[in-house]
Amino acid sequence: MDIRKAAKGLREKEFSSVELAKACFEKIGSTDDKLKSFITLTENLAMKEAEEADKRIQSGEDSPLLGIPASIKDIVLTKNILTTASSNILKNYIPAEDATLIEKLDSKGMVMLGKVNCDAFAHGSSTENSDFFTSHNPWDLDRVPGGSSGGSASSVAGGQCLYSIGTDTGGSIRQPASFCGLIGLKPTYGRVSRYGLISMTSSTDCPSIMAKTAADAAIILESIAGEDKKDSTTSSKSVDKYLEHILSHDVKGLRVGIPKEYFIEGLNADIEKSVRDAVAKLQELGAEIVEISLPHTKYAVPTYYIITPSEVSSNLAKFDGIRFGYSAESDPETDVKDIMEVYTKSKGKGFGSEAKRRIMIGTYALSSGYYDAYYLKAQKVRALIKKDFDEVFQKVDIIIVPTAPSVAFKIGEHSDNPLEMYLGDIFLSAVSLAGLPAVSVPCGFVKPEDGETLMPVGMQIIGKPFEEKTILTAAHIYGENSSWLSQKPNL
Repeated sequence: MDIRKAAKGLREKEFSSVELAKACFEKIGSTDDKLKSFITLTENLAMKEAEEADKRIQSGEDSPLLGIPASIKDIVLTKNILTTASSNILKNYIPAEDATLIEKLDSKGMVMLGKVNCDAFAHGSSTENSDFFTSHNPWDLDRVPGGSSGGSASSVAGGQCLYSIGTDTGGSIRQPASFCGLIGLKPTYGRVSRYGLISMTSSTDCPSIMAKTAADAAIILESIAGEDKKDSTTSSKSVDKYLEHILSHDVKGLRVGIPKEYFIEGLNADIEKSVRDAVAKLQELGAEIVEISLPHTKYAVPTYYIITPSEVSSNLAKFDGIRFGYSAESDPETDVKDIMEVYTKSKGKGFGSEAKRRIMIGTYALSSGYYDAYYLKAQKVRALIKKDFDEVFQKVDIIIVPTAPSVAFKIGEHSDNPLEMYLGDIFLSAVSLAGLPAVSVPCGFVKPEDGETLMPVGMQIIGKPFEEKTILTAAHIYGENSSWLSQKPNL
């Protein structure tokens, strides 16, 4: 059941929001020992919200999200509800206020089932970096659901909820959506308020959406988008009627750019075929295909992995640090040794290995003598990457590329090689650096070399700034003319 079907059922009194929420908790109860999606369940709150939603429906209110159960990534602040960022540092943290997007969803009648797992502080692409546990892919429990919004993906794909709110900093919604056969929408930077997110990379963090259909993603985006005086990076640009647009438009005459730099050696041949077949389907439906070039693509991953650790090192400084000052009158050698011993021990109880890795890389890149060589140069290359997109979007309306170079990998497969994990962002990071909207759409299934279970494949549709309605239209039309979204994992 997707959001539109559930809303119709609620309005026509086929079932109540309370019954729908109970059904979700029953599904969570029977599957979460396998999926490990949820860190915190909020059953009492959800039942109160569902009862209130039923009263609002009874009174004639007709909001598309009213009474619909959702999960929330545990990096989004929720008032009086444990918010851990899947980290030991914040394992007992209870915020005093809601994130702006939570306030907006509450006003629309969201029923929040609980907070879901992610890589600690959103550092990772598999949830294996969660300080608590690894989530599992509903299609193959031996594989990762992706990350960092892995709990969002496993909870939606596993039928535990109808949609989830996560974040996408360098692909953290799009990649797990691809791995789990879902719609994963990253809006334009500044389209949705970041106020109330536990910051990772402030210049690329985006509240994002995991849904079952493009139409559902349109409904959710319309509910959470807009200017927020608490976040100066939000845009004052008016919010489009996304659902109305995608239901009344097609792809005839849409110019689709296919960049040669994204179909490269190392891309799984079956994944490439799936994406090209999807492009051919859009062409059959009336789209015009244009070969394009984005020449600075090869610099996206190294640029992203200088900027991100640099901003991470700054953002995480508030959570942990050297607890004892340095006295100039004391013996310097003894003091420094003692301070570092305390620092190392405190870190061992707090930050995990990936957070420490990013802090150290970022602090180095920002340090005196290296700032110009690394961070400043990375920002200049970032400007060139954005310029590539700006120039191409004068010729095309959207760009289509693979979402990920592989299907979901096995749990533990890349644990000893973080660089391999970073390289998985090859098709995702440039979009984040340029601040563009993008949506991952299921476009097939591929049998991995190390397994028998067919795994989902995603294609990424990239749009001009604030043109979410265009990419969602392409996603919706393709979804309506293919069978991939109707296929569900067997748990």
